[in-house]
Amino acid sequence: MQEVHNMRIEQAVRQSLANLIPEDLGVDLITAGAVGDIQVGDGSVRVTVRLGYPCESTLPALRERIEAALTPLLEGRALHLDLAVRIRPHRAQHDMPSMLQVANVIAVASGKGGVGKSTTAVNLALGLRAEGARVGLLDADIFGPSQPVMLGLPKGTRPEVRDGNSFVPVPAHGLQTMSMGYLITEQTPVVWRGPKASGALTQMMQQTLWQELDYLIVDLPPGTGDIQLTLAQKIPVAGAVIVTTPQDIALLDAIKGVEMFRKVDVGVIGVVENMAVHICSNCGHEEHIFGQGGAQRMSQEYDAPVLGSLPLSLRIREQADGGTPTVVAEPDSAEARLYRDTARRMAARLSLSREGRRPFPKVVTQH
Repeated sequence: MQEVHNMRIEQAVRQSLANLIPEDLGVDLITAGAVGDIQVGDGSVRVTVRLGYPCESTLPALRERIEAALTPLLEGRALHLDLAVRIRPHRAQHDMPSMLQVANVIAVASGKGGVGKSTTAVNLALGLRAEGARVGLLDADIFGPSQPVMLGLPKGTRPEVRDGNSFVPVPAHGLQTMSMGYLITEQTPVVWRGPKASGALTQMMQQTLWQELDYLIVDLPPGTGDIQLTLAQKIPVAGAVIVTTPQDIALLDAIKGVEMFRKVDVGVIGVVENMAVHICSNCGHEEHIFGQGGAQRMSQEYDAPVLGSLPLSLRIREQADGGTPTVVAEPDSAEARLYRDTARRMAARLSLSREGRRPFPKVVTQH
């Protein structure tokens, strides 16, 4: 009889968790596969919840929500809630296994230049780190690398080289970073044909000694050319994020980006709408300079949710140009919170995709 009673409590707990939807996830905890063991004893109930995305800033509030939902169902028993984050590799294109030291590669792309993609990429990387993840940033814009400047690294920064052919990532604001900007000087611009540029991307990606990354954010050059295709053919990409502005012309190019990733079997996690609204620094008046609603319409048509809408802000631009992006320059500002919220949603949406294959570890034979 007691066993039947305990089963009834377990079912009530499970049903309650099936109705609890964290805002970032957009689906309930059961559907998200986040609920593990539920053990009902005479004096206590143990519930295990494992979230698949970094969310340090929202974890305490979620704990309160779960406890408030479950406690009335336990008939006086104590609740022991084991709530934690576990980030796994997710499916890459054509079921490629993940990289050995990188769980998830996320490509940040745009159909055209001038939409603030690199600023968005660095702030998303920093947002994930602020939420508790181990994050790397690869500047894949071979012809116009901008991340070294945005990261505030001095001119002439070079990665340490090990064993003659491996790069040690350059640390910056808690990120592991690599960029073509570390390997060339301003006086030696890159004038390469496509295959050589694509080879440089592959080399930087595979010969950098990344250390146990949950996410590697890849800041792609604008467009849909050789470098994007090389990434799709040779590197396991768990998902792509498209950065656009509300302008019709930018949205048309963003749609091309979505279509390209779909053709090469890379899942599109969502869209980031940049420069969505301008807020006057003097009077606070809001104005949609580049139009509005376009990203929302595109997201509905292509099943690619709007992960975040970011303002057209002089401060964001100045902070990135000055080497301290918004998330580290003013971590408590409204803009930094928007980047963190967007980064959390991006990782949460990715966590709903299928788990990926892990690589076989390299076997070293000693003679």
